[in-house]
Amino acid sequence: MMLTAQRKRLILSRLAAEGQLVAKDLAQELGTSDDTIRRDLRELALGGKLQRVHGGALPASPAMGDLKVREQVSQKDKMELGRAGAAMIRPRQVVILDGGTTAFQVACHLDADLRATIVTHSPTVAIEAAKHPHVDIIMLGGRLFRHSMVNVGAALIDAASRLRADLYFMGVTGVHPTVGLTTGDAEEAAVKRALHGRSAETIVLASAEKLLAASPFLVTEFRDITLLVVPKKTPDDLVRTLRTGGAKVERANRSPR
Repeated sequence: MMLTAQRKRLILSRLAAEGQLVAKDLAQELGTSDDTIRRDLRELALGGKLQRVHGGALPASPAMGDLKVREQVSQKDKMELGRAGAAMIRPRQVVILDGGTTAFQVACHLDADLRATIVTHSPTVAIEAAKHPHVDIIMLGGRLFRHSMVNVGAALIDAASRLRADLYFMGVTGVHPTVGLTTGDAEEAAVKRALHGRSAETIVLASAEKLLAASPFLVTEFRDITLLVVPKKTPDDLVRTLRTGGAKVERANRSPR
């Protein structure tokens, strides 16, 4: 009989290698009960090691840390994605920029002569966008959620209901073709859903650690976004897997529009 610690190591190893785990199948393989595997998954989830889903588990997103932690993750990928995102913005468009480190890189890479309107609920993104003299900036206010340095709350969602944006660059911590687009806070997820609903197109720029990972709170289904942009080094088989979710997926080194 395998010890608890051995089972947990096996679970994490399987998740790393296969990207998902079915509890019933593992229980049969190990000759143990479904309840035993579910208990292992529950304990690992409490430790932030995985994300439980119906019937099993997915890798937990490493992007769940606060803003200072995330600033140190996938820096090259995020600059590449930010450059790609900024190149999609056309003159005179109204563009919603989410909070987070990748959205910040979009603001950093805006064309110097761009004339457009940037709407954001992130103070750090607004300050960076303000360096571009021809960009109008609309700040959506609310309670400051320090973990991600974004405003959240009912007042923000009410203000968002009066927007009509061309593009929304939505930040998430988990991107999975069947589980969907997820994030780590319920209130943040509600804000993202509201902004998504007020834009003609929603684009997700996702660095490698977010791909095939999941977080606790669903923002929207994968097929509901317009485009997912991934780093140019993303393997072909991973791109194919992501495309099964029903949304367009492109690498950052290719023209997505």
